[in-house]
Amino acid sequence: MDTNNWRPAQAEPAMDGGDWRTQLPPDSRQRIVNKIMDTLKRHLPVSGQEGLHELRKIAVRFEEKIYTAATSQSDYLRKISLKMLTMETKSQTAMPSNLPSNSAGNSKNPPDPGKEKIYQ
Repeated sequence: MDTNNWRPAQAEPAMDGGDWRTQLPPDSRQRIVNKIMDTLKRHLPVSGQEGLHELRKIAVRFEEKIYTAATSQSDYLRKISLKMLTMETKSQTAMPSNLPSNSAGNSKNPPDPGKEKIYQ
């Protein structure tokens, strides 16, 4: 009970999980938000300061959600890493299929009707 009175604001959400959170330096969380930002910038189109500000808000909300839900520091890092890896994988899978379809779509659509008429 004494620990509950000692720091109620930090321990209120999850008393058991509060221990690992108090041991995590705040600058670590900021570095993680920056890494999330780097990943988002690589995979989402951003234009101007407003776009960067929106990405920062997304990164901060995501980090906060994982931080709150995680049961330990390793769980926190694992969940963030898995999400970033999933984003990388989905982006790599989507990009090759998008590029050929876009380039094929741009070059294929106009010639196709003409080719069909020529060959028919």
